[in-house]
Amino acid sequence: MTDRPDLFGFFNEIGIINQLASAAFCAALPKGMTIAQFTILNHFARLEPGPTPPKELAAAFQVTRATMTSTLTRMERAGFVAIKPNPEDGRGKLVSITKKGRAMREQCIGLLQNPIAEAGAVLASEDIEALLPQLASIRAKLDRARD
Repeated sequence: MTDRPDLFGFFNEIGIINQLASAAFCAALPKGMTIAQFTILNHFARLEPGPTPPKELAAAFQVTRATMTSTLTRMERAGFVAIKPNPEDGRGKLVSITKKGRAMREQCIGLLQNPIAEAGAVLASEDIEALLPQLASIRAKLDRARD
């Protein structure tokens, strides 16, 4: 047990915020678009990783390969990602975002503006700017701990 009981409260609030934000985001996304699909599109557009093996995406999102494969298959059918054979691994695949996927990400970001603005209304821009580096530091620490 930690000698910092405030940490449980801190992470509990983050967890509840995540649940509430996820519900609001689900309601705002276009019909058929899931948060999982949006986060994959956002991952590609934000980080520009280039063609990526599904197993690396599964690890990044901490889901099983089967779950990632299922999500990517639906996204490929919708035209949001392209899945091609990996020329370096005859059995492997590589995933990349398509032009349609980038356009869908932009549409989703536009639709998420209202829920984001409503949630952000409780904090001034200066407060958010002060919190972002601290939250990024916590995220980085947790990310390193899972590897």
